[in-house]
Amino acid sequence: MTIDYAARAQALVGARFRPQGRGAEGFDCIGVVAAAFSIPAGQVRADYSLRAQDLSKVKAGLLHQFRRVGADAMQPGDVLLLQPGSRQFHLAVRTARGFVHAHAALRRVVEVPGLPEWPLLGVFRKRRR
Repeated sequence: MTIDYAARAQALVGARFRPQGRGAEGFDCIGVVAAAFSIPAGQVRADYSLRAQDLSKVKAGLLHQFRRVGADAMQPGDVLLLQPGSRQFHLAVRTARGFVHAHAALRRVVEVPGLPEWPLLGVFRKRRR
């Protein structure tokens, strides 16, 4: 059975944005990924700042649940590691139409058409068990 991670992320569209959010109270970008991939809260650090961490730590954290794939192999349900600003990192879930992410300025989880305007630092796919 194949799980549609993109559809799970799309189901969160409209949910409230909340820093460190992991559920009904709202989501941040890591919360969106955790919810879409059913990653238990205990396996997701809550004492982080994607703005302050170095890139190698962010990638290492992703590799616990995901494997890296090439950008040319990107498909719906993949996790995108983006860089919207200097030493600022962000996660999104690729969909057939674009990508889903927690938009801090809009205070909501949104789906944006097309590819992100920010630099793409990596594409990660859920590991098969």
